[in-house]
Amino acid sequence: MLTIVVITIIIAVLFDFLNGMNDAANSIATVVSTKVLSPFMAVLWAAFFNFAAVFFFGITVATTIGKGIVEPSIINEYVILGGLLGAIAWVYVCTRLGMPISVSHALIGGLMGPALLIGGPSAILTSGITK
Repeated sequence: MLTIVVITIIIAVLFDFLNGMNDAANSIATVVSTKVLSPFMAVLWAAFFNFAAVFFFGITVATTIGKGIVEPSIINEYVILGGLLGAIAWVYVCTRLGMPISVSHALIGGLMGPALLIGGPSAILTSGITK
């Protein structure tokens, strides 16, 4: 079991890297293309505000994703690993094709897949999805 947890943590770090690669690029594209900020300063700007956001906005979104999308009783390390792998595959393909996507939506869809497989349609909490 420890091995799967370590693998899941490594995969989660990869997902976070892809999240930053996709979302940070979207948020700084305008200021770099208009030459308001240099690429280096824009990356520093994005890094600072991505880090500081949790102190201003809290963890409400993380709580909803953790407990409000799929039935918490069916979540185990395999559901999380499957969700991350599904989201990573979708984000990577879409980013390579230059398609604008939401990494958060990819994660939600990634979690819903294994939840449907394990718990059926009743495992999906529609109130959290429509929130």
